[in-house]
Amino acid sequence: MTLKEGQRVELAAELVLSGSVTAAGDDPARTGPVAGSLSLAPGTGGTVERVYHEDDRQEQQSPEVREYVRLKSLMDDFGHQMPPASRKQLEEQVASLEVEWIAHLARQPRVTVRVRLDNGFVLDEARQDLFTAAG
Repeated sequence: MTLKEGQRVELAAELVLSGSVTAAGDDPARTGPVAGSLSLAPGTGGTVERVYHEDDRQEQQSPEVREYVRLKSLMDDFGHQMPPASRKQLEEQVASLEVEWIAHLARQPRVTVRVRLDNGFVLDEARQDLFTAAG
């Protein structure tokens, strides 16, 4: 299931956030934690505010994939205007990177979401499989 912005969702399982929880504005080093963990129950409702697809982030793409995209775009936009020798060289460069491109397309993209829960908590870059459609 792919979630969409604005969609109502519920937590599919209990989430336990552990570590130091401090009050907003407090200096954690000076006041110490106010709680050691926080649990969110399954069924807690919220709304998807943002969906992040791995491909949305350029740093997730290998240099070869970025180069393929750049060269392919160049070839598609200007290849017909290039001298034959230059166009042939560009086509060879694109062809040499196609294996990386095909492997990139075959990977299952990682999808994370930002969800604002009804209780006011926000879970950002949470795996989408932690949620089910509400209803």
